Amino acid sequence: MAFLPAGDRRYLEGRGLAFREIEDGVRKGVVLEAFPLPPDQFQVSEADVLIQLPPGYPDACPDMFWTAPHLVLAESGREPNCTQVRETFAGLQWQRWSRHSQDWRPGADGLRTMIKRIEQALKVAA
Repeated sequence: MAFLPAGDRRYLEGRGLAFREIEDGVRKGVVLEAFPLPPDQFQVSEADVLIQLPPGYPDACPDMFWTAPHLVLAESGREPNCTQVRETFAGLQWQRWSRHSQDWRPGADGLRTMIKRIEQALKVAA
């Protein structure tokens, strides 16, 4: 059930990121397994990160991302802003990170862009 564009697959493999492609009905997503988190930022050092791919991807922009386990800030013990919604995807419960971008460039952007957005959101989580 491989559906990722070849360029995305090469990028993930080149970074040494473990991933799996999953489907939940008509929805498709990629899970970055044991994705490293910023040091000392959360209660764990790694988490699975789900990126749901919209119809029309890679021309259409993925919106938001999800983590498992649910992350809390190490310093305060509270959830980061705009992460309180829980959603089920492929039978698993995910913490939704409501982060949006209007800067997607169809034909140019892909998972590399989305992962940079995710890394930044995790780094500045408050």
